Amino acid sequence: MTPRVLLPACLVLAVGCSSSPAVEDGSDAAPGPSDVAASGEITTLQIEVGELVFDARVAGPIDGEPVFLLHGFPQTSYEWRSQLSALGEAGYRAIAPDQRGYSPGARPPNVEDYGIVFLVQDVLGMADAVGVDRFHIVGHDWGAAVTWALGVFAPDRVITVNAISVPHPDAFSQVLSDPTSCQYSASAYFDIFVQPDAEDAFLADDAAFFRGFFAGLPQHAIDEYVRALGSKEALGAALNWYRANIRDRTPEGGMVGPVTKPTSFIWSDGDVALCRDGAELTAGFVDAPYRFEIVEGVSHWVPDLAPEIVNDVLVDHLSSYPDDG
Repeated sequence: MTPRVLLPACLVLAVGCSSSPAVEDGSDAAPGPSDVAASGEITTLQIEVGELVFDARVAGPIDGEPVFLLHGFPQTSYEWRSQLSALGEAGYRAIAPDQRGYSPGARPPNVEDYGIVFLVQDVLGMADAVGVDRFHIVGHDWGAAVTWALGVFAPDRVITVNAISVPHPDAFSQVLSDPTSCQYSASAYFDIFVQPDAEDAFLADDAAFFRGFFAGLPQHAIDEYVRALGSKEALGAALNWYRANIRDRTPEGGMVGPVTKPTSFIWSDGDVALCRDGAELTAGFVDAPYRFEIVEGVSHWVPDLAPEIVNDVLVDHLSSYPDDG
């Protein structure tokens, strides 16, 4: 949850991938009850980017305008099941990968392999592999951090930016520096997550803490996230996103700069890990049409717990800004 991302001003995102074709693998093996509308079937896909193989869930027509959906910690592409179906029904080609460390075939062993530059390059490489030049980008939690980075540093590839929960990195840095903000204390768990072997506490006692992490989610979703990440190798790789990109809870790395693409941002007022001030400051870091939606009474797990609101915002925002490239 809630990344403190270090984005160097000199970030270079040129990607030259010689990727094998993506391969459709058939229907999604683990949808929850009534999650997938009959006309919005979710199937699975493997996408090769260099030596990495990413598992993905996909929906919608092959020739639909592409949308990438990036999950957060400690979830998988399963968190987008409702959005995949809704976007597919609306005619978009929606692609939700299990990202670096989450896909078993894309799990490099070293912490430094999970730096933000590589996470952004992964998305661009996946787009290249499936033959996509420009795409809408949607992200929640850590996926939102990558979404903001793509909007700032790869604007030629991005049609719209759509972040959920996590504010623009410069807004987040600002509130982390502010002694009057609650964000510093709200981000105290960073100090724990970056520790070596932090995953052991999640997995002890039959993953009791890990399961409790998802309070309020439907049981089928909890079971799926624990199934995918319930080993030390998998959860450790997911925690490497923190270890590689967080040094402390003070702003570092310089300013990222404004997003210049049409942007939507959804924040929920029941999110104990993300304070309101960072969410409200985000508007000052978007130099483009901007839509800010507050979801009331919902915790951090917005795509899971408020799917209708997220679906409506995404379909409306994406349709308002079709690809003009």
